Parts: sequence; structure tokens; C-alpha cells
Amino acid sequence: MADDRQGPGSSEAEQIEWRRGKLGELRESGWNFPNGFRRSRDDSGREHDSAALAASHGDLDKAALESRNIQVALAGRLMNRRGPFLVIQDGAGQIQFYLDKQADPALRAQVEAFDIGDIVAGEGQLEKSGKGALYVNLSRAELLTKALRPLPDQYYGLADTELRYRRRYLDLIMNPDSRRVFAVRSAIVRGIREFMEAGGFMEVETPMMQVIPGGATARPFVTHHNTLDMELYLRVAPELFLKRLTVGGFEKVFEINRNFRNEGLSARHNPEFTMLEFYWAYAGYEDLMNLTETLLRQLCEQVLGSARITYQGHEIDFGQPIARVSVRDSLVRYADLSDAVVDDYEALLALAREQGVKVTPDWGLGRLQFALFEELVEEKLTDPVFITRYPTEVSPLARRNDEDPTVTDRFELFVMGREIANGFAELNDAEDQAARFREQAAQKSAGDFEAMHYDADFVMALEYGLPPTAGEGIGIDRLVMLLTDQASIRDVLLFPHMRPRGEQ
Repeated sequence: MADDRQGPGSSEAEQIEWRRGKLGELRESGWNFPNGFRRSRDDSGREHDSAALAASHGDLDKAALESRNIQVALAGRLMNRRGPFLVIQDGAGQIQFYLDKQADPALRAQVEAFDIGDIVAGEGQLEKSGKGALYVNLSRAELLTKALRPLPDQYYGLADTELRYRRRYLDLIMNPDSRRVFAVRSAIVRGIREFMEAGGFMEVETPMMQVIPGGATARPFVTHHNTLDMELYLRVAPELFLKRLTVGGFEKVFEINRNFRNEGLSARHNPEFTMLEFYWAYAGYEDLMNLTETLLRQLCEQVLGSARITYQGHEIDFGQPIARVSVRDSLVRYADLSDAVVDDYEALLALAREQGVKVTPDWGLGRLQFALFEELVEEKLTDPVFITRYPTEVSPLARRNDEDPTVTDRFELFVMGREIANGFAELNDAEDQAARFREQAAQKSAGDFEAMHYDADFVMALEYGLPPTAGEGIGIDRLVMLLTDQASIRDVLLFPHMRPRGEQ
């Protein structure tokens, strides 16, 4: 048990019953979850918490601190008892309350009735122990919330990984590292927003429910609008709406957005995820790669203090230029295929079938190269690398390359075998876009659930004229995984999707 003062019995059910009985007695006495307590504040008006007090008074020695007679009022969750000390956890960390042996008997009885997990408040003088730990010498205390369920054992913590995801609130109470990960995530998102705004990009919002899903080859979620009696789709990407804004004259736009793709669950995939997506008029895909290098370097330095990070034991240096390799050349460099084989359709077709790739008759050389890239190369891309010049067949929204129209001015950034970013010079030829949409629609009719719909309104927007534009999406969840050294996407999502209990 987390607390030997939780009452008789060791089972959770017995402890809950014990606590419910105490709550009943409190109600009979007139207590009813009070909401009148307020924390004390410093001279600037900032609320006191464990971290603020440590920052402002932690360097004072015991005598100097006591001589200042600093009175504080704090609140938090009771996590442990250590003799006369109560360990209190607030949103910033931990601090202790101290109950003097000579304290008023009524105060002693009140504090001794607290259970581990209760939300409590305390007022008194801020002091320091002989070991240098700050504490509040209680002159007044108050129970704010009665916890009816006991916390997990302090020593063993919350070791059940599935339970951590299903009861994230409990994980955050018990695991400081989980709180750290999500604090870093918040700092990363804030850093991205500041970087984009400093670069002259305007933040916008685009629809999450769309009549036609587009912007990515992915299977969408379908919903129904009752009033209009029509199907709507949760967006798979905001791309087509953001490019409509660029047509309208907003030349640098970005959105930190939630996307939804009706795909599988894994350590790398969640059906609901967060991305940064932005569009930049009069820029090319090489400009995007340069910007991405700068963004990642600055994020690491700002949030983590260094451009060098360690992920699963592997050191990654975002302070160095990132290599740039085409899809075709990556098969030579990383899969040890010869130049002759990479450019030979029949040889690649045989290799793809050997690898278990399901090939359909409409596949050309570029799609074969891309499929084998996914099979043979992706997982080997440990150090950061921009994979460039994606085949036109698998890039329905990207601009064809001027020198080789079978490939596009597109790149993806890979780190530790995972795609982190995808960017390209945008296709702004309305007739070419319409033709590619028709090809996608034909693939959808043939049974490809991830192929795009034909979006006539977007084609019309292009007919009014989209300036030369480059756009990019960066997966924030995977970026947070990388910068916080987390192996599973579920560890960077506060509430990851999971199967209902009992289902495999």
C-alpha cells in the first residue's frame, strides 16, 4: 500500500470503502469540497508553488530564511508521510508540510486524518530543514478534495504500461518522467509557433470536417451531418485548404492541426495525430529543407539546451547539415542495388515480388522504386537524411521536376527509420492537377481506399492561379518522440487510442 494509514484491509475495495466512510462523516459535519482556498503570491503577483519557492528562496540558508518570516499558502496532492513531514505534490514539483509536535491538537487531528492522495492546503512559515529541503511549518491546514481511491505503491509505481495509457491521470500523478515528456511537448509546440511567426508566417485554421477529404493518400473517417443529411469526412490533411488561402493572397501560412486517418494502431501510428503544416509562396522545396534544418536545430537548442540529442542510445546531431539523397539513389546507397537494377523495370518487379510487395499492373518504374524504398531502405535511415525526388506516381500534389518529369520536387525527412517531415514544391498547373485527381479517382474506384477523391473546387481555385509555392508537413508526435527519447507514440499522446478492454 502507498499509505499504512489508509484503514483496515489491504485490498483496493476495502480501502475505497474505508475512504467512503470517512467522506460520509465529513459530509455529516458540513464539509463539502470547499473552493475558497487561494495560494499566496509573491511581490510580482505570481502564485506560489514548489518550483517558484525553490527558485526564489532555495539558496538561502536555514537561519537566513527563518529570519525573513515568509508566510505562504500552498496546496497539492498528499503523496507520502515521513514522520512529521507530509510530501505535497503540485503542478511544479514537490514540497513538504511540517506538523510540529507542539501544534494545536485540533490541527494535529485534522492533518492526521488526511489520506494519501487527498488534495490538501496548508499555511505557515517557509523554513528549511538541516538537509536543505524547503518546508512549510503548518499553522493551518484544510482538506480540499477527498480521494476515494488509493494511489499505487510509491516504491513500485505504476508499472503496468497499458494502465498508464488508459488512466493517464494516474500516470501523471505517479510518474515524474511522464509529466516531463508532456511539458517538453508543450515547449516544442510553443517553439514551433514562435519560429513560424518570427519567419513571417500567419497562423490559420481550416475545417476538420470536409465534404471531400484530400491532401494525403489515406483512408478517412466518415461521419454524418444530420441537418444537411450528408456524409462528411474528418480531414486527413489540411493541405488543399491551406493552398486555397495561398491562392487568395496569404503568401506564408501555417496551421498546427489535428488530422484523422482510419489506419492501424502501432508504436508509430495513432488514428488521430498532430502536425505542423505550412505553405510558402515564391519558395521551392530546397528552401523548405533549409528551413527545416534551422527549425530542428533551434528547437533542440531552445527546448533541450543542445543540438545534440540521444535517441534510444543513438546520438543525433541536428547542428550538422542533413544529407540529401534521391529515392532512386537511396536504393543504391542503402539497399546495395546496382544502378542497372534500379533502372530496370523487370528486375525491380521480380525483386518486389520476392519481397512480398503486392504489385498491380498499373505500376510504373517509379512506383516500384518507391515500394522497394519502403521495404529495403526506410528502416536503415538512422541518421537524419532528406530523401528527395519522389516518383510522380506517388506524389499526386507535387510539382514535376523540370529536368525529369517522372519525379517531383519533393522530399521526406527520415530520422531513426521514421518519416518526420514531408514537403514539396506545389503543383500549380490546374490541368495537370485535374489529370492526377482523375487518376487517383480511378484507383479509388478500383478498390484503393487511400486514393484521393476528385476535388473540383480545388481545381477551380488553381485555375485562378496559385503562385509558385512550397509546402511542408511535420509530424509533431513523432518529433516529440525523438526529442524526448520515447520509443512509442503512445508515450507522447496524453490520451492515445486503444482497443476496448477484452478485445485483441
